[in-house]
Amino acid sequence: MGSPTWRLVSGFNSLNRTNVILQHLRMSKHTDAAEVLLERKGCAGVITLNRPKFLNALNLSMIRHIYPQLKNWEQDPETFLIIIKGTGGKAFCAGGDIRVISEAGKANQKIAQDFFREEYTLNNAIGSCRKPYVALIHGITMGGGVGLSVHGQFRVATEKSLFAMPETAIGLFPDVGGGYFLPRLRGKLGYFLALTGFRLKGRDVYAAGIATHFVDSEKLGMLEEDLLALKSPSKENIADVLDAYHAKSKIDQDKPFILEEHMDNINSWFSANTVEQIIENLQQDGSSFALEQLKIINKMSPTSLKITLRQLIEGSSKTLQEVFTMEYRLSQACMGGHDFYEGVRAVLIDKDQSPKWKPADLKEVTDEDLNNYFKSLGSNDLKF
Repeated sequence: MGSPTWRLVSGFNSLNRTNVILQHLRMSKHTDAAEVLLERKGCAGVITLNRPKFLNALNLSMIRHIYPQLKNWEQDPETFLIIIKGTGGKAFCAGGDIRVISEAGKANQKIAQDFFREEYTLNNAIGSCRKPYVALIHGITMGGGVGLSVHGQFRVATEKSLFAMPETAIGLFPDVGGGYFLPRLRGKLGYFLALTGFRLKGRDVYAAGIATHFVDSEKLGMLEEDLLALKSPSKENIADVLDAYHAKSKIDQDKPFILEEHMDNINSWFSANTVEQIIENLQQDGSSFALEQLKIINKMSPTSLKITLRQLIEGSSKTLQEVFTMEYRLSQACMGGHDFYEGVRAVLIDKDQSPKWKPADLKEVTDEDLNNYFKSLGSNDLKF
């Protein structure tokens, strides 16, 4: 699949592994703080992701700034609303800073544990936040960016929004609570998005249920101003403003959902309980759309595909917190495996787009292998 996002997120080409980790761990307070801006404006706390050169990719330092401030605002009687947005116009947040995590994991640095643990803890805090939380998901919103938005109460897409969970292409799985929100999308849409990394654009992000509202991007600044100007707003007051802007949006107003014509087939193909059966369903169908999806799935990490299907099936009946506990186990198993490092190498470092997965075949990924990924970490489990 070779998402260009993963390539753009990398920014440490000239540094060797040790320097990458050291630089990441000891960035000055000033640099760290500038990567995310935390401001009180009007009635709201505003979080601005501020790494436009890296498509606002999320790193551990940003997480460590956002989490305590989110908790403070949640308790503050003068803060009625939390808004999160990205700078630069191209991306809300293109994902976690995967390359740094890969380098750290290979070097067995603790950051590979800390990043996922603290990222999921932040995602959970967003999901349980008692203040209305508005994510302006303008531009690229993938992976870690989805985790910063989708669990919040309100998510506003624009015609420039680009959503995907492309993790199976880099030997990972759609984490940040993907095991919770993906199986809860209509029909088997979430299973399809998780396994193929299919990209949704613009109004389709709203039609799929990822966003709660759609606003033309030229009106986004006005929307933010109107939200900030509210006086001691209730959740309903905030919803009214968002609803009004949504109702006035014009772009692609009458465009049908891009996957609408395929939804019956997607629901049928992806209702299978094994990846092998899904592949058989696509082969038997034989339509050009089915064969296109088959071609994409066949490029993905076989281990990632099997982990992901089970993650979503199990996640469909778990609470959000239970899903994060499960996903933390999976993240640490991936850090101890082969495919994540190989995926990052092929997509981000060498950019040959030809990962050599191990195992290379679905049938070589046994139930026992799979069970090991989902095993409890005992005292190292992520607990809430």
